[in-house]
Parts: sequence; C-alpha cells; structure tokens
Amino acid sequence: MSDFLMGIAFFLIIEGLVYALAPLVLVEMAKRLPYVPEHQLRLAGVVSVAAGVGLVWLLRG
Repeated sequence: MSDFLMGIAFFLIIEGLVYALAPLVLVEMAKRLPYVPEHQLRLAGVVSVAAGVGLVWLLRG
C-alpha cells in the first residue's frame, strides 16, 4: 500500500511542477486536445501505461 501511495505522491509532484513551471504550455496543450483524434489519444494512453508498467517491472525486478 505504501508503494501505491508513493506513486500517487510522485504523480502529484510532477503534475504540480507542470502547473507551476509551465502553465501557458499546459493551457496551449489543452486548447489543442479536442482536435486530436480519439485513436491517437487512446494509443498514447496505452503506450503510457505500458511504459509505466515496464518501468515499475524493471525497478522492482
């Protein structure tokens, strides 16, 4: 359970850094998001999940 909470904490840190250091970049990306095809968003999500699982596997293995 502590690993799960640590993961959430790191997510919040990274998310907060994006908002704190580059808010205008985030706003521009959000404006463009509706124009990205759904299949590209889905593929990006699957690739992100796979990369995260792979990284956890490498670090914990």
